[in-house]
Amino acid sequence: MKESVRIIRFAIVGTLNALITALVVWLLMHIEGESYIIANIIAYIIAQVHNFIWCKYWIFPLETDDKRNSFWHQVLFFAGAFLLAYTTQFLFLLMLVELLHCNEYLAQFLGLFIYGAVNFMTNRHITFR
Repeated sequence: MKESVRIIRFAIVGTLNALITALVVWLLMHIEGESYIIANIIAYIIAQVHNFIWCKYWIFPLETDDKRNSFWHQVLFFAGAFLLAYTTQFLFLLMLVELLHCNEYLAQFLGLFIYGAVNFMTNRHITFR
């Protein structure tokens, strides 16, 4: 698959993930009155289930049956990629809200771009190589 096709597919799935994340954050913060931190954690975990399925079967499908890149290997490395991308995004979120006094909703939105970039790079080059 051409890298440009892969990036377009990742952008489509990323947009769906962003919508899922935004909806969960809004529901938890606005309807349930949860803090922005709890809302952020829960929303990203929910979006990751969706993200893994699309990454495995549509964005980064294996062209060969490589035993070194088994399902459990992918799950483990996907979780690692998630933790790296999420931690980067979360620190960015805290910096924007706590240090720069940015609006919590805007900070959540901006964090999606940080998360997406780190997530794509780690999944492309490590998880689904």
